[in-house]
Amino acid sequence: MPTSALSDWHALVRRRDPRGLDALLAEDVVFHSPVVHTPQHGKAITRAYLGAALQVFINDSFRYVREVVGPQDAVLEFEVDIDGIRVNGVDMLRWNAAGQLTEFKVMLRPLKAVNLIHQKMGAMLAAGKPAP
Repeated sequence: MPTSALSDWHALVRRRDPRGLDALLAEDVVFHSPVVHTPQHGKAITRAYLGAALQVFINDSFRYVREVVGPQDAVLEFEVDIDGIRVNGVDMLRWNAAGQLTEFKVMLRPLKAVNLIHQKMGAMLAAGKPAP
């Protein structure tokens, strides 16, 4: 199934559990953060960012509101309320023939949300709490 990576991502989000990221991420995956200006290369750093994101972003209000899916990529628009701020964003995923993510890009709005996420993700990553 060509969209197995997308299905696996949705399962991780539903479970709010970063276990499974290791199998889902290709070794050479590239992560694009909305608050870090350079792409982050490799499985370890991407696992750290996505593990933290699963804890920061995924709460009872999180939902994907739109999906545009191609043979090896998808754009997923989401909405979530965090600390009283409505966050609107887009996850852009690309995967390989093996069903592993090769690229994950996050874009956010409005600026107030970007600043909040920068603070929360920075604290989570500094504390070393992301996924194993």
